[in-house]
Amino acid sequence: MCLKKIESNLKTIAYKKSIPFCYSCYQEAPTGVCKTCHSDDLMRLLPDSGYEYGVDWIVKELIEENLEYIDSEEVFEQMIEDCYEETTQVGFMKLSTVQVMKDQDPICWDIAKGEYIDGLAEDEQVITFDNGSNYYWIHDLENYIEKNEIDEAA
Repeated sequence: MCLKKIESNLKTIAYKKSIPFCYSCYQEAPTGVCKTCHSDDLMRLLPDSGYEYGVDWIVKELIEENLEYIDSEEVFEQMIEDCYEETTQVGFMKLSTVQVMKDQDPICWDIAKGEYIDGLAEDEQVITFDNGSNYYWIHDLENYIEKNEIDEAA
């Protein structure tokens, strides 16, 4: 599933899970028009979370509640362990390759980790909704979308 389709589906789920809300009258307006003031300039109410205009905040809220963000450090370490031997011999000592790399050049480690995560994002394996603070696996999002489409159909 492409990123635009994922974002579109997440917004659809956000609309389904929220209720139109008239802030002026402070009441729900499930028909899309406030019964009291007849306004159609409505916020979206997410029960137990609050209300605000738009659904981007609801998408973020639903993702944070239902999915775990990836630990970029752990993902990068796993990739290094898969590509290189688990231990490196220095003299008579066998040391963790990952730990040696981190200790010897932490700046290079952080740069390489960032480039690796950026590469995963470019390959559409991970996605971020907060400019790179947290990443989520695309397959987890697709599973969440499928699950919510099934729940709505039931």
